[in-house]
Amino acid sequence: MTDSMVRRPPPSATGSLPAMPYAVASDEDRCALRHQLLIPAKMRFSCSSSFPVAVVDMSIAGFACDALVQAHPGTLCWLTLPGLGALEAEVVRHDHQGMGCAFKNMLNLAVLNHYVAKYPVK
Repeated sequence: MTDSMVRRPPPSATGSLPAMPYAVASDEDRCALRHQLLIPAKMRFSCSSSFPVAVVDMSIAGFACDALVQAHPGTLCWLTLPGLGALEAEVVRHDHQGMGCAFKNMLNLAVLNHYVAKYPVK
């Protein structure tokens, strides 16, 4: 007798690779074109107040920012860019280079292009 909780679904017709969580896939693959920029923004974690950050790198998949606070990978956060509502993201790294986060939902390319044009690195 086989327990239904143990059986695995058959591999999909599109490939035999197992599905990877988006945050892990975006960190490993890093296939989205990254843009160097400088955006004054605000970030907040659950149950905390927002604080200023400088977004220095962004793609449709995520962003990197200079943040003085410590956050562990897996921590949920919300990034508020000028003129845009809060975007949910997950911290994927925090080291001496800053904090890297993966957006929960990929950024629209037109929105990314707007910020790249408006906030170039000087």
